[in-house]
Amino acid sequence: MVLIITDIYIVLGSFTLKVLILSDEDVANIIDIGRVVDLVEIAFREKAVGKVQMPPKTYLFFKSYEGDLRSMPAYIESVDVAGVKLVNSHPLNPTRYGLPTVMATIALFDPRTGTLTCIMGGTWITGARTGGAAAVATKFLARRDASTVGIVGAGFLAKFHIEAFTKVMDVEKVYVYDLVRSKAEGLAKDVGSKFDLKVEVFDNPRDVVRFADVLATLTPAKKPIVIDDWVCEGTHVNAMGADAPGKQELDWRILRRAKIVVDDYEQAVHSGEVNVPISQGVLNRSDIYAELGEVAAGLKKGRERDKEVTVFDSTGLAIQDIIVAQYVYTEALKLGLGTEITL
Repeated sequence: MVLIITDIYIVLGSFTLKVLILSDEDVANIIDIGRVVDLVEIAFREKAVGKVQMPPKTYLFFKSYEGDLRSMPAYIESVDVAGVKLVNSHPLNPTRYGLPTVMATIALFDPRTGTLTCIMGGTWITGARTGGAAAVATKFLARRDASTVGIVGAGFLAKFHIEAFTKVMDVEKVYVYDLVRSKAEGLAKDVGSKFDLKVEVFDNPRDVVRFADVLATLTPAKKPIVIDDWVCEGTHVNAMGADAPGKQELDWRILRRAKIVVDDYEQAVHSGEVNVPISQGVLNRSDIYAELGEVAAGLKKGRERDKEVTVFDSTGLAIQDIIVAQYVYTEALKLGLGTEITL
């Protein structure tokens, strides 16, 4: 006798498990950045009202290779989806091995049975959901008349941020800086033509910061690369690069005069933009105003004055990955994408 439960085939006490495999190319063919922004906002709101489970991100540090590997599990009750993302950060990969700095894999599980349903490339999702988080923060924290975007760090994440920003603000011009000018120029050419945007490349980060209404810092820096004097009143800063202990992109004086919103209190204190200033005693945990989910859910106010400086400190949350991965998985089933394997 064979009992069939979804895609699990139980035969005489043993079972055969069918799992869908999606490549990053499959994921890229499905991803709609506007949908991602909406889903990430939902995930933040669900976190604010206590309807997610998300244990702390765990790290393996490969000091000899200047890299790390992170494990990120999550369960979103309202969507009824659970999963784990495994993601690395190896800044030397592009120059040493010709590999991306960040690569990821996501596994989804059926909460009803605990069975594995899908394994997918998570690199594209990491880019899209990171840009989506910055866009959600910008929606609630930037000035309503914000029209210029600054990008410091023209790597893989940059294009996702620019596209996501176009979903929540009227972008008139984009300013870009990268240590490697050719990367900044390549990004400018790509997004300029793809999204019909005016893009200007600068040889220093100062001018990018000074001209930007909305700024995104997307680097693996361990020392400040954005200085307090450069940041004008009314600027919104998305500090996206600091996602591990010791990383820091912003002059701590910026944080002292800003309204600080984090994605998660604990992760931010230990590995976000605020982690170094707090460890040095120049910033206190009490200086953090809110989590983004609290603002998105209306539990706390976002921007209150035009001259306010606001900072979103993003460490990256598993709930962002899992809610987007579930959307990708559902669409893949509809479209017949991916390869089904038997375990």
